[in-house]
Amino acid sequence: MGLTEDRERFRAIGEKRREDLSEFIAHGDLGGSDPDRVRIPIKIVDLPAFEYDRREAGGVGQGQGGRPQPGQPVDPEPGEGDEDGEPGEEGGDHEYYEMDPEEFARELDEALGLDLEPKGKRVVEEVEGEFADTARAGPKGTLDVDEFFKRGLKRHLATDFDDAYVREGLFVADADVDDVFAWAREQGIPVSRAWIADAAATVAEEHDEPVTALDRWESFDALEAEVDIEPVSHRIRREGIDSVPFRREDERYRHPEVIEKRERNVVVVNVRDASGSMRETKRELVERVFTPLDWYLTGKYDAAEFRYVVHDAEAWEVDRAEFFGIQSGGGTRISSAYELVEEILEEYPFSEWNRYVFAAGDSENAGSDTTQSVIPLMESIDANLHAYVETQPGGTAASARHADEVEKAFGDADDVAVARVSEPADVTDAIYEILSTEAEARDATVDSRSAGRTDGGDRR
Repeated sequence: MGLTEDRERFRAIGEKRREDLSEFIAHGDLGGSDPDRVRIPIKIVDLPAFEYDRREAGGVGQGQGGRPQPGQPVDPEPGEGDEDGEPGEEGGDHEYYEMDPEEFARELDEALGLDLEPKGKRVVEEVEGEFADTARAGPKGTLDVDEFFKRGLKRHLATDFDDAYVREGLFVADADVDDVFAWAREQGIPVSRAWIADAAATVAEEHDEPVTALDRWESFDALEAEVDIEPVSHRIRREGIDSVPFRREDERYRHPEVIEKRERNVVVVNVRDASGSMRETKRELVERVFTPLDWYLTGKYDAAEFRYVVHDAEAWEVDRAEFFGIQSGGGTRISSAYELVEEILEEYPFSEWNRYVFAAGDSENAGSDTTQSVIPLMESIDANLHAYVETQPGGTAASARHADEVEKAFGDADDVAVARVSEPADVTDAIYEILSTEAEARDATVDSRSAGRTDGGDRR
């Protein structure tokens, strides 16, 4: 095994020995990463390297008086590493395994057993594909000869009939042209009255007497009992086709199909309760859920935009840096946040954007705000997924009813998720609850979602 392969083997071992992903999400330092780079601590594995044996200083070519001669190893100058000094304060890059959001999403899919495949919505480009489509007009050089012939032949077969059989109808006693025409139509024979009239004139000339005088059959029933109509396909196999009459409407011209390239884009609106009850521990739990979700969706989509809303009794938009740390001393009215979310999402039409609304808090809300305002707003805001994460360290408080009321209203709807986090160990379970709900709902449409609601607001 060469040095290159050896280094790659040790590097692979290092990557495999990195901290468990779930452990990193629950307890690791999320602040060491940024939206485009996830830094995960790994256990150090020394890579192999060549090292010279310095036990013997002498040898052939050693000079005198400190002047090296050709072939003698040269010691580095002082200051290049031989002098003692204080250890550095910064760790080496090899202490972290860096992954981009795409790799993080793959790792999380594997860790949680997920397989979310987003759909593209916004058309960013139209390109020409193969000449697979046809139209009734186009350049002569693109005439689809095969289709042209097939259409003409199909019409020819549809209008062909056993003319000998129809002629026999002229020999039915007391039958005139109209009688024969009516009989042929009842038989499903595509013959015109004009053709029968011409045939009657020809028969009269051949026999030199009126057709009505040439009785051969007592009735049409007697004719049908004695003479079988020959299918067109049998006659074609026997006689072949001399010509196929084509018409202008048979022409079809090939043109390239238009292929729409769609961008898999997403907008995520993260909502957080910033009221006085949201202490540091609760805020940290929100960060541990929302940050990996942001990384995951960034890795899954071609383009991702994130908006951040915080609220107490009122709501306002902030940047990411403020989102997890800000705290106010006010009360709580969660509907104020959803009213702002509705305004923000007007910039991102649901027909062109995948949309996620993730909210978190300690489930405390003013009065009947959840049932009277929040739930109707959640129903009216079209999104791939609405999620609410309850953060209540030590368990749910008696006044924390919001998560329960949302869960009761939407039941097992496939586009609403409710998760509860009381400690860091619950974080990955909450992420799984949210993403697995989205995986189940990814093929659902707005129409099917609306049709499935009951008067009480359930999406089932």
